[in-house]
Amino acid sequence: MGDPRGIGPEVVAAAVGAADVETTVVGPFDVISRIAADYAVGVGHWDEGEAGGEDELTLAGRLTGQAVEAAVRLWKEGRVDAIVTGPGDKRALNAAGYRFPGHTELLRNLTGAPQVAMMLASDRLRVVLVTTHLALRDALSILTPERIVQVGRVTQRYLASWFGLAEPRIALCALNPHAGEGGLFGREEEQVLGPAARSLGITGPVPADTVFVRAMRGEFDAVLAPYHDVGMTAIKVASFGRAVNVTLGLPVPRTSPDHGTAMDIAGQGLADPSSMKEAIRVAAGIVRRLHGEVMK
Repeated sequence: MGDPRGIGPEVVAAAVGAADVETTVVGPFDVISRIAADYAVGVGHWDEGEAGGEDELTLAGRLTGQAVEAAVRLWKEGRVDAIVTGPGDKRALNAAGYRFPGHTELLRNLTGAPQVAMMLASDRLRVVLVTTHLALRDALSILTPERIVQVGRVTQRYLASWFGLAEPRIALCALNPHAGEGGLFGREEEQVLGPAARSLGITGPVPADTVFVRAMRGEFDAVLAPYHDVGMTAIKVASFGRAVNVTLGLPVPRTSPDHGTAMDIAGQGLADPSSMKEAIRVAAGIVRRLHGEVMK
């Protein structure tokens, strides 16, 4: 369900009601009791009076983290085939002792996945982030050919198995303006990105100001983005509210909506459940493909 302070409960309630798949909702007992799902699994209570001395931020983070842990247990027990996570608050998770940048890294730890990649996907564009929730300076310091190749391999493998793209066409987005302009604006394209692209057998590096347009016109199935904001900006401009976050590399299909907790509008009836609905649809589609069912 995500952070109980945000719009997670609202979009989950609306999306579950519209879903054509069997759903289990996981979250605080007193919140999920108001959501009409097929099954419900409670973790604690969202009642500050029972917080045991915790402040609201810590309580919200603890309940969010415990819900994710419970969802993974349900999968390990064979009771669910996929996990869809509502929006969480990274500060709250950390305040509660979950020392991870976000849901993606927490799920990797809980499932023991050796390598994961964060993909934002819509019917117009797929973007995979080579580096995720890091300060830009830190992201650039770990942007190596080896890291790009690792993320690229995961992308190739899961686009094939989860999305039916046997030979996905992938482009690597450049880091510097005009892909470095032959070294005039930086040599990362020559020394880091170019070798990685050749090793993967993909196109690039392609300048950021054209690669996403080319992908949206059908030239590429996905774009590898070297850092968070260049990729996230592209997908959100192209498909905000309709895109889905997919964690490639996990042993269980996991999706989430493309937005955050939006606490400023929580409880006002303004939250748009479109992305959550799409996240459930995409997760179900992956499961059906893995089970060999004919896709609708």
